[in-house]
Amino acid sequence: MLKRAWQTLWDLLDPAPPKPQAAIEPKPAPQPKPRAAKKTTKPAPTAKLAPTAKLAPTAKPAPDSAQARYDAVVQTMLKRYGVRVRKWRTSMSGVAWCLKYNDGRITRLIESPKPKGPMSVAVFLHEIGHHAIGFDVYKPRCLEEYHAWMFALTAMEAEGLNITDAVRDRMYRSLYYAVAKAQRRRIKELPPELIPFVPKPPPRRRKRSAN
Repeated sequence: MLKRAWQTLWDLLDPAPPKPQAAIEPKPAPQPKPRAAKKTTKPAPTAKLAPTAKLAPTAKPAPDSAQARYDAVVQTMLKRYGVRVRKWRTSMSGVAWCLKYNDGRITRLIESPKPKGPMSVAVFLHEIGHHAIGFDVYKPRCLEEYHAWMFALTAMEAEGLNITDAVRDRMYRSLYYAVAKAQRRRIKELPPELIPFVPKPPPRRRKRSAN
């Protein structure tokens, strides 16, 4: 038996339209949740480097200082006589010599203490004196030593440098040694300039050590 009875033929031919269903609205697409802003961490402050310490320039002597005068004498004498310093010695001693080449060139060399006071400048000028007066010009050898010392003292006076008693004592002992050496070699006649340097100098006083 049919569950539904048709009332008329028209009902069979033209069934009642189904009840309109409510339009189903499409659900909106889920929007992505806004991401929480990342916490930006402030960069650690860069440690400031300490400024590089500037090297202090080498102190130059004042134009009117004693060292400036010594330096000026050194430059003048080396240039005037064409001498080159092979080595600055730490001791109060010096030497002068020449190198002669086959082509006629001559190299004039010295070793001496670097002038920083009356004694060191006297030794320096003494070695310059050997080149100034010339080698083998004065004979015997002790006479050449005498003229080299006379050159040194004359140059110190001309430059207004102090000639101390220690400098004069050094000159005397140096010439006494040269004369004694010549006498040991049986020199026939001692030059008159060297007679004052025959007597033996008094012994040096020992410096007392400070306690």
